[in-house]
Amino acid sequence: MAERMIEFTLCWSLGPRHVQELKLRVPIGSTVEAAVDLGVAQWLEVSTAADPVPLSSLKFQQPGIWGHKVPWTQLVKADDRIELYRPLKVDPKVARRQRFKRQGKGRTGLFANRKSGSAAGY
Repeated sequence: MAERMIEFTLCWSLGPRHVQELKLRVPIGSTVEAAVDLGVAQWLEVSTAADPVPLSSLKFQQPGIWGHKVPWTQLVKADDRIELYRPLKVDPKVARRQRFKRQGKGRTGLFANRKSGSAAGY
C-alpha cells in the first residue's frame, strides 16, 4: 500500500525582497527538519548553476509555520507554509533609536504634521 502524503510549501529568503517558494509532498508524520532536507534536495535538482544559492545557510535559519517560530522537530501538517527566517543583522530597538536620532524629534510621532501655533499632538 502506498504511503500517504501531505502537501506543504517551503519558503525562504536569502536577501531582501528575494523570496523562494517550493511546493512539496512528504509522508505523514514528517518533521520540519525532514521537510527542509527534502526541499533543499529538490531545489538542487531544479536550480541552475547560475543561481547564487548558499543552501548550507538554510539549515542555520530559524524555522516557522505561518509566521510562528517552531522547533525543527515540529510535525508538518497538510497545507502548512514552512518559512525559514534569516537572523537579524541589527537589533530593531537600536535601529529605531538611530533613526529617531537622525530624523530628530520634531518630525516624528505626535509631532509629525503639526500646524504652527497648535498644541503638541494636534
